[in-house]
Amino acid sequence: MIPTSALRVYVTARTLPGHVVAEEAAWTRLQDGAYGLLAESMEDDALVAEWNGIRFVCPRFPRLRVLEGVLAFHSAYSEIGGDLIVPERVALKAAEELEKLHRFQPSARSHILTAPWHVPVRWFVVFDASEREVVERGGRTSIRYRTSLVQATDRVTSALDTLRGVGMDDVVVEELDDLRSWLEDFPATAMVELDYGDVAELFSAADLVFDETAADLHAALEALDMDDLKAASEHYGRAVGRWAPLMAVGHSN
Repeated sequence: MIPTSALRVYVTARTLPGHVVAEEAAWTRLQDGAYGLLAESMEDDALVAEWNGIRFVCPRFPRLRVLEGVLAFHSAYSEIGGDLIVPERVALKAAEELEKLHRFQPSARSHILTAPWHVPVRWFVVFDASEREVVERGGRTSIRYRTSLVQATDRVTSALDTLRGVGMDDVVVEELDDLRSWLEDFPATAMVELDYGDVAELFSAADLVFDETAADLHAALEALDMDDLKAASEHYGRAVGRWAPLMAVGHSN
């Protein structure tokens, strides 16, 4: 099983329409097809978290995420052999099912982004270094960040302004802009969580304790704001260097 990290949006229980879970469960029963790309339960349920004294829920919508993942993979890798894993006929079937799902349940949207083998560096823009938590799960050390959706979108917007101001590569800006668009699709009362998940098992406990990727990334952005390219490069280099070996594993796979 491939280790993955997750970026999740939780909404307060009262803002989640009561019919969402029931309708998604009905869809799963009606359209039970297997694409074989999601190594988690297809049961429709939700993750629950308590934060700042408030109960939040994160619907998993596994069927929706499978269909979106199939289409995203087909689009990204079709020219370099991806058709062997997701043939055109499978992509067309997934597109048809996704269209039907949205007609059946217009309010459904993906609350979870996942990444294999690493945590995408751009995700750390969402969080302040002070929001980093070292947690223990099943006897293993892991890392978690949590923040409000308002703070998350403000930070991403600020980072975009900085990157555009220095003429950063369009690909980097577009990826961060896509992240902002995804976040803005949720209620302002939502909570955003970064969970290292299984990826934490690829580090020693000591490495995780001293992992300050968010701090390095924001220090790089602050240095760019002050036109200190040398300091920005050093901070960014530390952030990327921490994840480069795992990103290389992901690309080789």
